[in-house]
Amino acid sequence: MTLLYFQYLLKIVSETNKSFQEIKDEFIAQWGALGTSWGINRTMAQIHALLMVTPEVMSTDEIMEDLSISRGNAHTNLKELVGWGLIRIVVKKGERKEFFEAEKDVWKMFTIIMSERRRREVDPMVNLLNTYVDNTNNAKGIEVEAFNHQLKELEKFVSFASNMSEKIAKLSYGPAMNLAAKVLK
Repeated sequence: MTLLYFQYLLKIVSETNKSFQEIKDEFIAQWGALGTSWGINRTMAQIHALLMVTPEVMSTDEIMEDLSISRGNAHTNLKELVGWGLIRIVVKKGERKEFFEAEKDVWKMFTIIMSERRRREVDPMVNLLNTYVDNTNNAKGIEVEAFNHQLKELEKFVSFASNMSEKIAKLSYGPAMNLAAKVLK
């Protein structure tokens, strides 16, 4: 679905004579829309996209103006992006304002997002599955046994996938791509 969507967008962009700014704005808007499917809000993804494709650091005021968002919305999402490690605060000598820049290395961005999603989504799910099994261990019956068996299998798979993603994230880009090439053969 996502690949077809990108191909559709590429076709639209290539068939029009849009200005650079229009194309940049469209990319930021679409990154925002895709961000919601990755578990982050639209504005957070749009701020990330803006900083990712902007070569210079930006202040909160510049981000607010560029994206037409409120100070509170900008501040909340910038703080969250800093917390994720996807952007950094940059201090300029003689300036009282904070400036921001995004991590530009795509592999680092991928590993940061993967690690955050594991911490926020996968780890709590594994803990929840284990809690359910622990809380039903003393219960008897075929339904309970089937329930616990299924949850244990689910926990094993989720833990395996989480461990694999953690190991892949520790690799540098080159070795990770070599491993992917071998797996995809």
